[in-house]
Amino acid sequence: MTSKQRAYLKSLAMTMDPIFQIGKGSLTPENTSAIAEALAVRELIKINVLQNCMDDPKELARTLAERTHSQVVQVIGKKIVLYKEGKDDKKKIELPR
Repeated sequence: MTSKQRAYLKSLAMTMDPIFQIGKGSLTPENTSAIAEALAVRELIKINVLQNCMDDPKELARTLAERTHSQVVQVIGKKIVLYKEGKDDKKKIELPR
């Protein structure tokens, strides 16, 4: 992913609300599968890491990206933005070249 593409995805994510929250239970298989399903439908999602989660948000983002085969767009404070390119027929986001 180029820096131009990452900047474009960050601009899209700015207006989004988080659709998942990770709490003190940290990452569970249920969380991971739900996030993977959401990525398949939406391509770009924002996740909120709650204050009671003791894990590092950057480490959580890396683990989630690895498990869901997605890319970390950014981690700011306790917010994670992930992107996974959709299949050709379901592609919603057109990245700049």
